[in-house]
Amino acid sequence: MKVLISDNLGQEGVRLFQEEDGIDADVKTGLSPDELKAIIGEYDALVIRSATKVTADLLSAAKQLKVVGRAGIGLDNVDIPAATKKGVVVMNTPGGNVVTTAEHAISMMMALTRNIPQATASMKQGLWEKKKFQGWEIMNKTLGVIGFGKIGSVVADRARGLKMRVVVYDPIVQPDVIEKSGFEWVSLEELYKQSDYITIHVPKGKTTHGMINAEAFEMMKNGVMIINCARGGIVDEGALYAALTSGKAAGAALDVFSEEPPAMDLPLLKLDNVILTPHLGASTEEAQANVAVAVANQIIEYLKYNNIINAVNVPAISGKLLEKLRPFLFLADRMGSLLAQYSVGQLKEVQIEYRGDFFGLDMTPVTTALIKGLLDVLIQDGVNSVNAPVIAKEMGVKISESSTTEALEYLNLISATIITTDMERTVSGTVFGKADARIVKIDKFRIEMVPQGHLALIHNIDEPGAIGSVGTVLGERNVNISRMQVGMEEGGKNNIILIRTDSAIPEAVVSEIQDLPKVNSIRIFEL
Repeated sequence: MKVLISDNLGQEGVRLFQEEDGIDADVKTGLSPDELKAIIGEYDALVIRSATKVTADLLSAAKQLKVVGRAGIGLDNVDIPAATKKGVVVMNTPGGNVVTTAEHAISMMMALTRNIPQATASMKQGLWEKKKFQGWEIMNKTLGVIGFGKIGSVVADRARGLKMRVVVYDPIVQPDVIEKSGFEWVSLEELYKQSDYITIHVPKGKTTHGMINAEAFEMMKNGVMIINCARGGIVDEGALYAALTSGKAAGAALDVFSEEPPAMDLPLLKLDNVILTPHLGASTEEAQANVAVAVANQIIEYLKYNNIINAVNVPAISGKLLEKLRPFLFLADRMGSLLAQYSVGQLKEVQIEYRGDFFGLDMTPVTTALIKGLLDVLIQDGVNSVNAPVIAKEMGVKISESSTTEALEYLNLISATIITTDMERTVSGTVFGKADARIVKIDKFRIEMVPQGHLALIHNIDEPGAIGSVGTVLGERNVNISRMQVGMEEGGKNNIILIRTDSAIPEAVVSEIQDLPKVNSIRIFEL
């Protein structure tokens, strides 16, 4: 079996592949997309880091590909739905660089506080500017940690050891979980108001993109320090520049950027009170060795023994059971993703019901797939089909499961309800035939929906012209509708319109539809 290593991988991992009987590994880094596409058809496995882009186009040429392994956590560069559709397992290596990234955030905070990079540059110019680079103590200062996942929790622990007061906000993790760990949970607004330093450890998504913006800075203390070692784009770089030049923010330490590498004319590069590193959060010898060894072992286990470890798109089960459960796994994963995108508030409980004939299969992996789909949206990095239930438990989320062989309208039906601090949502789905997955109910609305693609869910008043007005707006804005369905509310006077489009609906068009007189609301989903 042939393995292609297309990005720089730690030598420990390369050696494992080369020494394994039955594995033929090629190291070919720096390939262009066309060069990679030209050769990918002969390989069974692809090992990547962040440089290689695993697109749907590349996967179409990967005739023998069985697995993609990422030496690291983030999978922004992999089209996971396209890989899943093609039956390619996608693995990452969560945990290999958690401590490394957390330590980098602490290092950035210390270097920023004591002006270490600036003072070093000054001395190398032959200067002795002792007064200019006077810093501060961090003891007894308040550190606001946004995100209490694997990395954020380690940062909080290290800061506590430095005698800092640590306050934590996480949009998902329950407050009592944070408080049981010995930290103070606060709202995001209170974190902004109280913190001398703010460090960010959430994934980039619809709810976190640009979250540190001009409005956020208005709520912060004068002289706040910002540290971002998470993802570029979470901090609005224009708003940060304005805060730094006005004196609202005293300094910033950035390891990640909206565009990587950043353009040389990025205004932040010109400020003396900003320190920058080229995405070094996971770049230590130990971390690179850890993830290289992990990804090599995982791929070898899968290719030779069909054992799945740390896969983000399939559970760790035997090949035979996987084949039977595959359509239910796909459906459950998409149902979880839809529920996460359709809800607001902190997740408290997930209730799953299996009704009808599931052919005597063990549905535990399906429950796991649903939880993983849910957490993929809420957490993203580090969630897979092995650790999803554990992460949910650590977040304080209650998961309950029930089943009955009594079928009502469908031969088989999976229903999932999530309860948050703000709302309750239910989605139901079924599999027609052997593999035709459909979502058939959203809350009280009956629908038949293929759970993939660019989708818009519109709640509207059931009156003439409502549907036509939506179609008119999309047509005028050159957004093509590939499929449209209408769902009726049980015992109500409202409809939902489910629209699938060839491309994502721009935000300006979403706002325009929201303003239509017969539209109550519109939500956008990517499945």
